[in-house]
Amino acid sequence: MEKKSYALITGGTSGIGYELAKVFATNGHNLILVARDEADLTITRNELLELGVDVKIISKDLFDKQAPFELYEEICSKGYDVNILVNNAGQGQYGEFSETNIYRELSIIQLNISSLVVLTKLFLQDMIKKGDGKIMNLSAVSGKTGGLLNSVYHGTKAFVQSFTQAIAAEVEGKGINVMVLLPGATDTDFFNKADMQQSKVAKGGLENAKKVAQDGYDALMKGKHLKVSGGLKNKVKEALSNVLSDKVASKKPQKEQSPVVERK
Repeated sequence: MEKKSYALITGGTSGIGYELAKVFATNGHNLILVARDEADLTITRNELLELGVDVKIISKDLFDKQAPFELYEEICSKGYDVNILVNNAGQGQYGEFSETNIYRELSIIQLNISSLVVLTKLFLQDMIKKGDGKIMNLSAVSGKTGGLLNSVYHGTKAFVQSFTQAIAAEVEGKGINVMVLLPGATDTDFFNKADMQQSKVAKGGLENAKKVAQDGYDALMKGKHLKVSGGLKNKVKEALSNVLSDKVASKKPQKEQSPVVERK
């Protein structure tokens, strides 16, 4: 009997991660969903089971530095074969860096970078042994420039893009596809978790999470190494960041992330 393979998705119960889970399930992929809240995981699992795939759920807090190691060990101990890894989980914190909570920011670095690096390394090693596998890491168009009032988040996303592109080059010709997905500002719960509801960017013109997920899935299946998701403005923003000076390229996102000033 052929062993089942799974797509492992972190942060798979909300936002882009949830939409990615639906896209993968719709296309016949069995899933392992990882998130902190067991109740949310159970609700999502029951919904996705109706699409005719197997869905496993694992509650892990990837803010904890040991959690990605524990997650990998649990998956191995249960004999699950992960042939697709989607590192989607990520958060930010809004405010001036001189005033924000450093411990919250260290936790964000752990989630957005350290857990992603650990999971990428451990599952990539297994994929190389098999000569088959796919990895998608979530960065952001905003990672291309410095981000006013969201400096740590932007910095982590810059790391994710650079790191992922390097790994993609290293595994070229080994049967592994490693891709980085760059969404623009997307209509998810990110802004609430980051206390960013009053920023200009959160007030309108947000990308649709379902479309972002479909863009990412399609690009991964086509063997792309980088995908900028969203409308023309995101593609223009990404292109301009490659040719303009850092100072000029960063002006627009700084304006977008400024607080809305209410007129009296």
